[in-house]
Amino acid sequence: MTVRAYQDIKKGTQVADLELSKQGRVIVARLNRPEKKNAQSEEMLETLVDALRSANEDPEVSCFVLTGAGDAFCSGGDLGRRSNELAAVPTPLDRMDRLHAITHRVARAVEEFEKPLIAAVNGAAVGAGMDLSLMCDIRFAAKSARFAESYIRVGLIPGNGGCYFLPRIVGIAKALELLWTGEFLSADEALELGIVTRVYDDEQLMTETLAFAERLAEGPPIQQREIKKLLYQSLNTDLRTSLRAVSAHMAVVQSTDDYKEAISAFKERRKPIFKGR
Repeated sequence: MTVRAYQDIKKGTQVADLELSKQGRVIVARLNRPEKKNAQSEEMLETLVDALRSANEDPEVSCFVLTGAGDAFCSGGDLGRRSNELAAVPTPLDRMDRLHAITHRVARAVEEFEKPLIAAVNGAAVGAGMDLSLMCDIRFAAKSARFAESYIRVGLIPGNGGCYFLPRIVGIAKALELLWTGEFLSADEALELGIVTRVYDDEQLMTETLAFAERLAEGPPIQQREIKKLLYQSLNTDLRTSLRAVSAHMAVVQSTDDYKEAISAFKERRKPIFKGR
């Protein structure tokens, strides 16, 4: 994505099948194919990858919110495209390369994204759409939201990280149950399982999500990024290694201007102003 294109995004514009806007220090990315329940297209995924990478490098962005247009979050892959594929008969290598080169770029971009990433699930999140929500750090849901790892219903296996992300949230047994059956979960059931952390009335979802995102955006960005890194790294390491990493990161954050500002604000009983230094 060019610098000019990203500047246009921050002003508020629609690029391909993804609508992007900026509110304060928060980028909002809205999957924008409501006529297809926001089924994923190549243009949508490519633009999302570029937006994530640009926002990650932009010091004026502190948080990224992902949601859907209309009454759905994302219905997954475009099944219309799959019917065309059957006519064209792509080779197994073609299918593997396409999945890796296009669909999986989003997961890799999310893994590299160091700032808070929030999914505001405004409706159905199905198949690759549910996987997309699971990639995010936090998920808030509207009461009308529904979740399903529905791949098995159309003769597929989870192709966008479902087998990786879901068991880390709900545990192995429940993940297998959901992946094997493809059954739907309501927003309240997702809340009970920890898939989402908050459920709001539909009309309040974006207001509440943006209020939370703006709250995070007021926090110290260096410390937020280090917390995120440490947490995800800890999932793949032992306690001693994790604690050793913390000691190194702590030495860095205590040398920042934002740390000094936090201490001064605490002593002076005022709200701190962080600058990411």
